[in-house]
Amino acid sequence: MTDAPRKESVVIQQELARGSKVAAYRDLVIGRPGWRALVRYELVMLLSQNVPGALGLWLRSKLYPCLLGACGRGVVFGKDVVLRHPHKIRVADGAVFDDHVVLDAKGRDNAGIEVGEGTFVGRNSILSCKNGDLTLGRRVNIGFHCEVFSGSRVTLGDDAMLAAYTYVVGGGHDFDDPDRPASVQGRSSRGVEIGAGVWLGAGAKVLDGVTVGAGTIGGAGAVVTKNLPADVIAAGVPAKVVRERAPASEKEMGRGEGGP
Repeated sequence: MTDAPRKESVVIQQELARGSKVAAYRDLVIGRPGWRALVRYELVMLLSQNVPGALGLWLRSKLYPCLLGACGRGVVFGKDVVLRHPHKIRVADGAVFDDHVVLDAKGRDNAGIEVGEGTFVGRNSILSCKNGDLTLGRRVNIGFHCEVFSGSRVTLGDDAMLAAYTYVVGGGHDFDDPDRPASVQGRSSRGVEIGAGVWLGAGAKVLDGVTVGAGTIGGAGAVVTKNLPADVIAAGVPAKVVRERAPASEKEMGRGEGGP
């Protein structure tokens, strides 16, 4: 998480309006100049993106790595997995992307998306950058219909788990000027850091500038607006600490001293 917010003024509508439609498409989707990168991307998508069944899984396992910055062994890409700026996406061994996942590493000078070994991203979930970086550790589990967004830097530690409809929002819009809509005032981002072993319940939301300590559990529907320490249970809107999670060693000690 960054100390000072990153400021951006890029608006997608403005990007699309500049130059030719082919150039705009190449900037937003491919992320590289020249016809070679464009043709390669189009061929891979045409031949494999929407092919159903085992044939589609096999084709994507062979063709998608040709577009990525790095791809480990045994990676599974479901049907209609969308890639944006794929050369800035790096995936470790054994990662699984369910159907209709979006991997969007868009940006001018960012490092993009890094997905750790054995990570699972559920159906219809989105990993999205706007000139930010997004890092998922090993064995991260992201449920269905989730979104993780980075405008600067967002990290999820090893074994972090996001239940369905969870949002991690590493950025926002400026709104200081009441005479102009927020959509034209630029964006800012401080980033988000989610520690190892964190579990966020269904519909939870983590807002920009927040750190969630390792081992913490966020209740279903919780809205995390401030930092949470490690090994606590938090719930509510805004989320507040309900109680601490006692380490297993302390639980065993309690039983030995006549505890339940």
